[in-house]
Amino acid sequence: MYLATTGRRDAPPRPTGARRRVPGTVLALGAVSLVTDVSSEMVTAVLPLYLVLGLGLSPLQFGLLDGLSTGATALVRLLGGATADRGGRHKQIGGLGYALSACSRLGLLLAGGATGGIAGALAADKLGKGVRTAPRDALITLHSPPEDLGRAFGTHRAMDTTGALLGPLAAFALLWATAETYEAVFAVSFCVGAFGVLLWLLFVPRRVRDTPDVRDARPKAPAAPRARGGLLADLRSPAYRRIVVCAALLGAATVGDSFLYLLLQRRLELDATWFPFLPLGAAGVYLLLAVPAGRLADRFGRRRPFLHGHGALLLAYGLLLAPVPGAVALVGVLVLLGVFYATTDGVLMALTGPFLAEGRQAGGLAVVQTAQALARLGAAVAFGAVWTASGPGTALVAALLALAAALCCAARLLPYAPIPERTTP
Repeated sequence: MYLATTGRRDAPPRPTGARRRVPGTVLALGAVSLVTDVSSEMVTAVLPLYLVLGLGLSPLQFGLLDGLSTGATALVRLLGGATADRGGRHKQIGGLGYALSACSRLGLLLAGGATGGIAGALAADKLGKGVRTAPRDALITLHSPPEDLGRAFGTHRAMDTTGALLGPLAAFALLWATAETYEAVFAVSFCVGAFGVLLWLLFVPRRVRDTPDVRDARPKAPAAPRARGGLLADLRSPAYRRIVVCAALLGAATVGDSFLYLLLQRRLELDATWFPFLPLGAAGVYLLLAVPAGRLADRFGRRRPFLHGHGALLLAYGLLLAPVPGAVALVGVLVLLGVFYATTDGVLMALTGPFLAEGRQAGGLAVVQTAQALARLGAAVAFGAVWTASGPGTALVAALLALAAALCCAARLLPYAPIPERTTP
């Protein structure tokens, strides 16, 4: 593990004499994620309307569908991460996940209005995401200098979020052109997803290339040990265990975006046609801040922005409860959501990376992602149940209190990640 720096605070890296380029593999992975996110966000943007307003599902039923499809990824994340680490098969396992997600769009077409079929298609999509996420993030970790992990993940997440911006726009254009025919959205989404699989096959390298930039930036001592033991062997590290616990605690208090957008839609009484535009504000802020947040995390430490990002989410909950004009709530919540994702998504992976042994990156990241996914499963079901039983206001108050408590615990538990010093070229 890269534990050369083990003080109470993250050690700022030394300045380098030349600006480093983002590795080509990271850019290729970003391009695949961009295209795939166009496909997935086309569906995500219209799914709450399709299920709640179109098919008449209750918030509890929607929460169960959303939460169970997310929870279905738990075992697959762990299995995918462990399998990818075994023999360095990151490309094969990741490609399988992208293909499964693309095919799930056909499942939505074939399901019609059947809740069971829709649940199966959503589960297939989430399973595909669970399979591919850890191998993909492991490839970013393996192809990037350790001290530039925040920047690498920030660049990837910015490209990924570009797709999140384009997806709802494409969905809106299709709904407008086809008189709100959801099947057209699902069909086009499948074609775009298939193109993303093709990009993965053509441009993502099969093996990790030990490029000079990455090789020279690795700390000379102590050398990273080769992984030994099973999938959960990294949990022997107290610092890594604390990261897993904090990811689960904070995930259990994270309300899904779809619920927040439904709350905004109800408060503003937006016409259903404009609903797909709501994610664009958060995605735009995320796109603008992902790379700067990654660079700041590399420079000043990855722990602080991760906690501050959850503080932004806490403010978003509070803003939805506050008696402010609808326009203020709309802009404020979308901006705070964008800040939340920019400072937590890739930063959590960059924070975890230095604590993982060589050869166990995908499995170690999968454990963190699984803990977070299972916690969000519980959060989605609980929020939907409280909303159905007592109304959205009560559910949101409960979520705010839970997040405040989880944030206080995480501030005490989350370790200060070691950051290897830069080497001057």
